[in-house]
Amino acid sequence: MGGHDHSHGHNHSHGHGHPHAAPASPLAERVKSLEALLVAKKLVDPDSLNALIDTYEHKVGPRNGAKVVARAWSDPAYKERLLRDATTAIAEFGFTGRQGEDMVVVENTPAIHNMVVCTLCSCYPWPVLGLPPVWYKSAPYRSRAVMDPRGVLREFGTVLGDEVEVRVWDSTAELRYLVLPERPAGTEGFSEEQLAELVTRDSMIGVTRAKTPESVP
Repeated sequence: MGGHDHSHGHNHSHGHGHPHAAPASPLAERVKSLEALLVAKKLVDPDSLNALIDTYEHKVGPRNGAKVVARAWSDPAYKERLLRDATTAIAEFGFTGRQGEDMVVVENTPAIHNMVVCTLCSCYPWPVLGLPPVWYKSAPYRSRAVMDPRGVLREFGTVLGDEVEVRVWDSTAELRYLVLPERPAGTEGFSEEQLAELVTRDSMIGVTRAKTPESVP
């Protein structure tokens, strides 16, 4: 799109506006202390709590991002706005707020595959992806995504040919990245709702591709 070059995202060191041990967002802290309290008082079965967290990780949060991706797939003018000024384009859906102030959307193509990491902590675009998965926050992912991105992708089942360039984007306190996956083949004529069903949280982090129509029950 007009040759935007965000290649600064490759930098392995980046100016986090906070120290490594920065406190989690107030919301995350509140959730954590509430969890501990409820489990301690035996008011909540830990399994039910895990199911609730799973819902926010996989279902509620990422559905926002899926709507953004589906709109970009089906509306070229919106896609252009999204790649030019993601923060404003995402705000058109009303998805704004802490942890999503400055967004950059990077587009996967047949020649380029993008993936996102936060090497110093676990900055993550909450308004469009919900809660970060445990693996995203883990030290092995954070170091290996930079050192051996193709190896990490293979572990997620994403095997890329040598001709595909892998770009790793390092999130910071000021800047969050969202991957625009490639639109799957065989989706001509799909509505935005149908397209959104194919968009997963992991495809917007860039460790997998979007689902294919035949893989959806």
